[in-house]
Amino acid sequence: SFTLNGKPTTITTDETRALLWVLRDDLGFTGTKFGCGQSVCGACTVVVDREAVRACATAVGDVQGKSVTTIEGLAQGNRLHPIQDAFVKHAAFQCGYCTPGMIMGAYALLLKKPNATWADIIQELEDHACRCGAHVRIVPAVQAAASAMKGSAR
Repeated sequence: SFTLNGKPTTITTDETRALLWVLRDDLGFTGTKFGCGQSVCGACTVVVDREAVRACATAVGDVQGKSVTTIEGLAQGNRLHPIQDAFVKHAAFQCGYCTPGMIMGAYALLLKKPNATWADIIQELEDHACRCGAHVRIVPAVQAAASAMKGSAR
């Protein structure tokens, strides 16, 4: 049992199964992407208790009693979360495959450091692989999101 995107969730499965596959296959949250399967690329990043974690390397048993947020948990209804909106406005993606992981990594950073500097953003996201080269637009998007999130509980 854990909280998923603000809702209590219970699943019966092998506790050593990767959180990634539970989210995607059992619960239908396919925004969390499979990339390398080795905790290297960041495509599977989710937020567990305000920390960015790689779902491919996190056993579902490790989130027992914790709060898990996926990319699907950020928007409220039809209103995008400020970080999602900033990625759209800054065209901070091309193919989009890495985008959910990038957004979740940036979201976790901004929860901890609302005034994140350019260097903070680079440090947080440098381990997220983006083959399209959208990094030059991702950092300004995260900075814009930080401004938009100021004073918000989101």
